[in-house]
Amino acid sequence: MFMTIIYAVFIVILIIAASIRILKEYERGVVFTLGRFTGVKGPGLILVIPVIQKMVKTDLRTIVHDVPSQDVISQDNVSVKVNAVVYYRIVDSEKAIIQVESFNDATSQLAQTTLRSVLGGHDLDEMLAEREKLNEDIQEILDKQTDAWGIKISNVEIKHIDLDESMIRAIAKQAEAERQRRAKVINSKGELEASQNLLEAANVLANNPQALQLRYLQTLSDISSDKTNTIVFPFGSELGKFFSQKS
Repeated sequence: MFMTIIYAVFIVILIIAASIRILKEYERGVVFTLGRFTGVKGPGLILVIPVIQKMVKTDLRTIVHDVPSQDVISQDNVSVKVNAVVYYRIVDSEKAIIQVESFNDATSQLAQTTLRSVLGGHDLDEMLAEREKLNEDIQEILDKQTDAWGIKISNVEIKHIDLDESMIRAIAKQAEAERQRRAKVINSKGELEASQNLLEAANVLANNPQALQLRYLQTLSDISSDKTNTIVFPFGSELGKFFSQKS
């Protein structure tokens, strides 16, 4: 009789020990009793009746998921490889366990298809220049579709957009052509301004003969500074009149 009591107490202790669960602050336990959902428990110490009840733990911390590199064809038929990172967390443990078989796999697959779908609707230039807007568009779509799973998409970041070597060379040539075009435009504007200034100077000299003669003498002075050559200077009648007036 005494041994029977000891065995019974020992069995009870084992059952209690097997029933004890300790959940951390960031953990929750989805409890099923005889296969039916009976509640979400935690954090702290909880009891789960062996055999009758089963508990599935969920982690409420933010999960960082690296989306594998995806082959994307842009709207202007450029093939690129794009990868991204998705930040998400569980906000409803019941939905995350009951509504989807594996919320991690489901979120990963959805992120891949959404990434290809969104980026495929934009040109390459938009992918490179409007990355922040694309991040927001992908996040919004993912957040709506994962809401039924109790998942909150907090952020999406496109990490890399990789191009083929041939496309990189083509873009480099395009950039060089654009730089040359801008240089020619700037040069032509400079020549236009210079010609306008020369025209104004010519009008001033034409209306002032003395200024013309002074400019002529200044030119002679500049040329005479080079002593390596012999230079013959023309002497116009206007210059003779200028000196005769001065004498």
